[in-house]
Amino acid sequence: MDFNSSLRIAATGLHAQTARMRVIAENLANVDSAGKAPGDEPYRRRIPTFEATFDPDVGGKVVEVGNLAYDMSDFTSRYEPGHPAADVRGYVQYPNINPLIETMDMREAQRTYEANLNVVTVTRQMLGRTLDILRG
Repeated sequence: MDFNSSLRIAATGLHAQTARMRVIAENLANVDSAGKAPGDEPYRRRIPTFEATFDPDVGGKVVEVGNLAYDMSDFTSRYEPGHPAADVRGYVQYPNINPLIETMDMREAQRTYEANLNVVTVTRQMLGRTLDILRG
């Protein structure tokens, strides 16, 4: 595998983790987004998907961002009779988002991003050393 291949593979990983962090941030931003009227569904948690595809230019598999999936778990309900979206019993449906899980997913995405960034950094250093050897 040459330097360009490792850079391209790491770049696809960076792109994938950036997309993942964007979706997680959207989920966290909507953690309290209830419906506007009784019966309206609140925001539904989104989950990014990824696909490994073979790239003939690289000679290996790269990661691509797939479609967004929706978490079909149940919404949470809170008793808030004065809320505009409260049902006849006074309960409001809130998104199926657990901020702790989202925070841990964000941390994992950040670490994976940093690992791919380290691959880019080390590859650039190796390329620079190779050029220094060829000049000398």
